Amino acid sequence: MDASSQPTSLKLSLDFARHPCFNPAVKGSYGRVHLPVAPKCNIKCNYCNRKYDCVNESRPGVTSTVLTPHQALVYMEKVLAKEHRISVAGIAGPGDPFANAENTMETLQLIRKSFPEIILCLASNGMALAPFVPDLAKIQVSHVTVTVNAVDPAIGEKIYAWVRDGNVVYRGRQAAEILLFHQMEAIAALKQHGIIVKVNTIVIPGINDDHILDVAKVMKGKGVDLLNCMALFPNAETAFAHIPQPDKEMMDRIRNNAQKYLPQMRHCTRCRADAVGLLEDDKTHEFRSCLSACAALPSIPTENRPYVAVATLEGVLINQHLGETKRFQIWGYENGRAKFLEERVAPEPGGGIKRWHQLARLLYDCRAVLVNDLGESPRSVLEASGVKPVRISGFIEDGVAGIFEGTGLEAMRSRRLACSKGGCTGSGQGCG
Repeated sequence: MDASSQPTSLKLSLDFARHPCFNPAVKGSYGRVHLPVAPKCNIKCNYCNRKYDCVNESRPGVTSTVLTPHQALVYMEKVLAKEHRISVAGIAGPGDPFANAENTMETLQLIRKSFPEIILCLASNGMALAPFVPDLAKIQVSHVTVTVNAVDPAIGEKIYAWVRDGNVVYRGRQAAEILLFHQMEAIAALKQHGIIVKVNTIVIPGINDDHILDVAKVMKGKGVDLLNCMALFPNAETAFAHIPQPDKEMMDRIRNNAQKYLPQMRHCTRCRADAVGLLEDDKTHEFRSCLSACAALPSIPTENRPYVAVATLEGVLINQHLGETKRFQIWGYENGRAKFLEERVAPEPGGGIKRWHQLARLLYDCRAVLVNDLGESPRSVLEASGVKPVRISGFIEDGVAGIFEGTGLEAMRSRRLACSKGGCTGSGQGCG
C-alpha cells in the first residue's frame, strides 16, 4: 500500500491529542460537531427509534434536521466562526454513513478541502464500511467508531431485526452472521490503513450483558484501540422498550472486566447526530436555529463548485464520450477567460454503477462535466450528486465560458453527434 494514502503516525498522534471522545484528558478543551447528512440506515436494531425532529432527546439516531453535503459545509463554517474549540467534524447518522455513502464521502471531501486541520471522524455499524476504507484513508479520516454488539451470531440475532446487504434484506441468524462478517472485514481494513478504531457496544441486560467480555477479547485480537460500553437507552415503540437501562453497578463491573483487554471510554455522553460543542459544554440547542437555517439553503450552491470537468481526447475539443474518458481536464473561469487547472484520472471501467458514484466523488467540486455523450445511468448519478452533465461539441474554452456565462451552449449542442447517429468513435465498452 502507498504510505502516502495513510494518515501519518505524527498526524494520528496529534489528532488523538485533540479528539475529546478518544482522549478524556482534552474533553474540556476541544469539541466536536456532528454533521447530520446520513438519514438512511441499512440495519434495524431492536433498541433503535430514530426521530429526526425530536429536540428534547440526547441520544444517537436523533437530529432536528438533515443536511446535504454543501449545507453541511456552510454549517461547519458558521459553527467554527462561533465556537473556536471545535477540533473534530464527525458523521454519526442519524442513520449510517455508508447507507448514505455518496453524501458521506462528499461531505468529508468538502470539509477536508476547506478545513485541512480539522479531525475527520465517523461512526458506523460497519455493514457497508469496508469498500470505502481506502478512500477514507486518502482524505485522512483518522478516527472511526464501529458499533459491535455481539461476536456470536446466536446473540446477534436477538439484537437485530434485519440487515440489508445491497438490495437484499436478511433476518434472523443469517442477518447476524452477515453483519458480523462485514464488521470484522471493516475493522481489519481500518487497522490495515492505520486508522484509530473505537468499538461501541450497547449493553442490553438479559441479551448480551454476559457477552461483553467476549466482545472485548475478539476486538483486542483485531487491533481495536478503545472500547466504549454504552448502557442501553430504552426507547418507546421498539422491541427492547421493556428492558430496563443497566444501572451504574452493572456498567462499572462490565467496564472493569473488559478493561483487562481494551482501554475503556468512560466519559461518553451518547451524542445526538447533530451534537455540537464540548462534551462538558454541549451547545446543540444554541446552534439549532443555525442548523435549521443551513438546511433551508439551496442543496448545491454553485459557488461551492468553482470548476468544470471536460472529456477531451487532445485538450482542445470536447469530443469524448463519458464512458471512454480516461482522464478529465478540470477548468476554472477567471477574469472572463477559461483557465485549465489540472487533470484527474477517471475511475477504471467495470464495476457497474459504483464507477459512476466514484466519478461523482472525483468531480465533487465541479458544477458541470462537458461530454460528447453519456449513458442514462451515469447521467442520473452525476445529476443527483450536483454535477450537471452537458452534451456538447466544440472548443473547450467556448464550452467552459458558456457554463459560467450561461450563453452559447445551444449552438454547441447543435453540433453534437450522438452515439446513435454514428458520431461516437469509442470502443462501445464504456457507455454506461
